[in-house]
Amino acid sequence: MINGNILRDAIISAANNIDNSRKAVDALNVFPVPDGDTGTNMSMTIKAAARELALLPDSSTVGEVSAKAASALLRGARGNSGVILSLIFRGFSKALKGLDTADSKALAKALAEGTKAAYGAVMKPTEGTILTVVRESGEKAALAADGASATELWKAACNAGNEALARTPEMLPQLKKAGVVDAGGQGLMLIFEGMLSVFEGNGIIPSQTDDPAAAVKPVASTSANEEIKFGYCTEFIVNRTGSDPSEALKLRAYLESIGDCVVVVDDEEIIKVHVHSNDPGNAIQEGLKYGALVNIKIDNMRYQHSNNVVEGAPTSESAAAKETMPQAAPIEKQFGFVAVCAGAGFEEMFYQLGADMVVSGGQTMNPSTDDILRAVLATPAEHVFILPNNKNIIMAAEQVIPMCEKGISVLHTKTVPQGIAAMLSFDETISADKNHLEMMKAAGRVGTGLVTFAARDSEVNDQKVRKGEILGMEEGKITVLERDVIKAGYKVARRLYRKHSASMITIYYGEDANEAQAEELATLIGSRCQNAEISVINAGQPVYYFTIAVE
Repeated sequence: MINGNILRDAIISAANNIDNSRKAVDALNVFPVPDGDTGTNMSMTIKAAARELALLPDSSTVGEVSAKAASALLRGARGNSGVILSLIFRGFSKALKGLDTADSKALAKALAEGTKAAYGAVMKPTEGTILTVVRESGEKAALAADGASATELWKAACNAGNEALARTPEMLPQLKKAGVVDAGGQGLMLIFEGMLSVFEGNGIIPSQTDDPAAAVKPVASTSANEEIKFGYCTEFIVNRTGSDPSEALKLRAYLESIGDCVVVVDDEEIIKVHVHSNDPGNAIQEGLKYGALVNIKIDNMRYQHSNNVVEGAPTSESAAAKETMPQAAPIEKQFGFVAVCAGAGFEEMFYQLGADMVVSGGQTMNPSTDDILRAVLATPAEHVFILPNNKNIIMAAEQVIPMCEKGISVLHTKTVPQGIAAMLSFDETISADKNHLEMMKAAGRVGTGLVTFAARDSEVNDQKVRKGEILGMEEGKITVLERDVIKAGYKVARRLYRKHSASMITIYYGEDANEAQAEELATLIGSRCQNAEISVINAGQPVYYFTIAVE
C-alpha cells in the first residue's frame, strides 16, 4: 500500500533521477541541430513539482500529494515532452483523487488515466515515443493489478515500459538509423524508476546536483516576520561564446546593481550565476549576452518563506495558487499580445509591433506554462493572443487556456518571422476569431530559413554531419551542409526565394554573427535575387547565426 508520504518521496526521487541523467537524455536527440533538450525540459518540469512536494507534511494523503504534483507539473511544464509528462500526472491525480492510500488497482487506474490524458492531448499520436512507453506500462499494470502488491505492480509496469522503450527504434526509422531510443520515453522510465526506488524501500535517489528538491521536510524560518528585500533566487549557467575574462566581471556588476547575494564563478567554458533580485527576467536577459543558458532555476523565496514558517505547506491547491500567482492586471483594452522570443532585437521588435509582454525563450530554452500564464495575467486585455514562435512551445502555451479567465488565442506560429507577420496583420476592428484566422494566414505566407551549427555528429539524408559543421534549415528541415555561414545563408535564402516567389527577404543576424557578415550575405543574395527587397536587422538571437524570412 502506498501512502501520501511514500508517494511524495517517490516523486522527489523521480525528479532527482532524471535530473542526474538529463544530459544523457538530451543527447538522444536524433537531429544534429542544437535543440536536444528533452531531458532538460522533463527534468525542469518534474522538479517544479518536487520543490513544492518537499514542503508537504508527512500527514498528506495520496490524493493531496497527487493533486499538488499535477498542479505544479502543469505550471512548470516546458516543451512538448514536459507538457505530456504533466498530463500523465494529471491523469494520476484524477485516478487518486480523494484517496488516503493507493493499492495496486489504484496505481493501475492512475497509469490508465495518465495514458488517456497524454494521448488525448496529441492530435496525431506517434507510436515509438513516450506515448507508447506509458501505454504499454499501463497495459501491463492492468494485467498485474489482481493479486500483486502496489510495489510489484509498479515494478511490472517499469519492466514493460523498458521493453517498449527498447522497441522504439523498430517503430521509428529515424531512431533506428541514429541507433538511439526515444528521448521522451527514456525520460519517463527514469522518472518511473526513481519512484520505484522509494516504493521498494530503497529511499530517495540522491541528487547529484545538490538540488533542494531532495530535501523532504520543510526548514523552519528563524523569523515569521522577516522581510525579504529581493524575492526571487535565480540560478543559471552560461555556456560562453566568448573568452574575454571581463565578461564575468561585467555580468557580476550588472547583477549587483539589481539584487544581492551575487555569486559569479567562471572558467573558459562557463559562467555560473546565483543572484537574489525582484526581476529574474532581467538577470536572465543579461546572461544571454554572454552565451546560451542552461540549468535555469528560479525560486520565489517569499512563497517559500510563507510556507516554511508554519508546519508543512498548504495542502489546498487554491491556497498555493493564491500565494504564487499574481493578480490579473486591470482590463484596459479589448486585445493584447504575448510573444515568445530570444534576442534583444526580436524582443524590441515585438514591443514596437504592439506586444504587451515578451517571454524570453525559444530553441534550447523553452519557457514553462507558468511563465506564459504570468505574462498573460500581466496583459491588461480582455482577450490575449499568444505567439509561441516555436513548435516546441505551442503545447505549453495551450495549457494556459483552462488556467485563465481571459479569452485566449494560441497562434501556432513555429518561427519568430511567422509571429512578426501575424502581428503585422492584426486588425483591431474585427473579432478575435477572425483575427486568429487572418493572422495565421499571414504567418503561413512566410518562409523561414535558419543557419546554425551541428551540435553533434549525425547523419542527414544519407550524408555524414560532423559536430561544428554549418547547417542550413528550411521550415525546420536541414537542407544545406556547409563550412561557411555566409554560403549556408545564401543557399537557404535562394532556395526559399524560388519556392515562395518572394518579393521581400529579411536577414536577422544573431549574437554569434555581426553586421558585416549580414551585409555580405545581403549583397550575395541580392546579386542572384534581383527582384527582392532585402533588409538586414540585428535581432541578437542565440543559437542561430541567421534567421532568414522570405515572403
